[in-house]
Amino acid sequence: MTDAIFSQTSEAVLKINTWKDIAPEVVAGFTTKQGGFSNLPFFSFNLGLHVEDEIGLVSLNRKKLSNEIGFTTSNWVCSEQIHDNKIVEVTKQHLGKGVFTYEDSIKNTDGLYTKETNVLLTLCYADCVPLYFLAPKRSIIGAAHAGWKGTVKDIAGEMIRTWGCDENVDPRDIFVVIGPSIGICCYIVDSFVIDAVNKVLNINQITPYALISDGQYSLDLKMLNQLLLVQAGVPHENIQVSSYCTSCENDLFFSHRRDKGRTGRMASFIGLRGGLNT
Repeated sequence: MTDAIFSQTSEAVLKINTWKDIAPEVVAGFTTKQGGFSNLPFFSFNLGLHVEDEIGLVSLNRKKLSNEIGFTTSNWVCSEQIHDNKIVEVTKQHLGKGVFTYEDSIKNTDGLYTKETNVLLTLCYADCVPLYFLAPKRSIIGAAHAGWKGTVKDIAGEMIRTWGCDENVDPRDIFVVIGPSIGICCYIVDSFVIDAVNKVLNINQITPYALISDGQYSLDLKMLNQLLLVQAGVPHENIQVSSYCTSCENDLFFSHRRDKGRTGRMASFIGLRGGLNT
């Protein structure tokens, strides 16, 4: 399957190809599960330090990604993702956080943003929704990890509001890419989750789910995040949604649900290239 937003530049890396005209200095993308050093069940390009893979092999995978995208690991920043909606501004003082030691990552944080060049924001996934944020007029970038819990806590809207309050960015000037994640085709949830979805959406919204049996629903997490972004003021035309389903695309992606919890992690990455010292 091909995707209109992400182009595969190697067996291990997909890059966002639709922001070239508005922000050529942005390096952003998503990894696959292919082309790395890890063994089963993390075969082979596992980027997660917290899944009981050998740390040395994960480190090799991270170094490989660094070489492929031209951002040295000393310029990466990673966070401890807890399925919440906390947003942290990243500066040069955070460089190297959590790159090879999970305990050293930015604590209790699922959303990162920066105004600085040569800082790579990275987060890990295995079905949850990767969100990429860009305000080209202000050279601000961001990334967020949105599982169902973070989504119903409106981490997408929280990033938009944070930029508005702290950085004076108009939501109409923000562009967002919603990356590969589990699709409505494969994501079944119960009434508890749907009740939380209904509470976060404004009334009369399109419902991003469908009843499939008593108390069971198929949920489109990507659409839900899209609706919340529009609800926060981002123009619909500024939002692009990947067609990739991490559960369906077994050859490309790890999937927590498909692989019954024993699996690796892909990584999202976004950075502003500046000068040659990356």
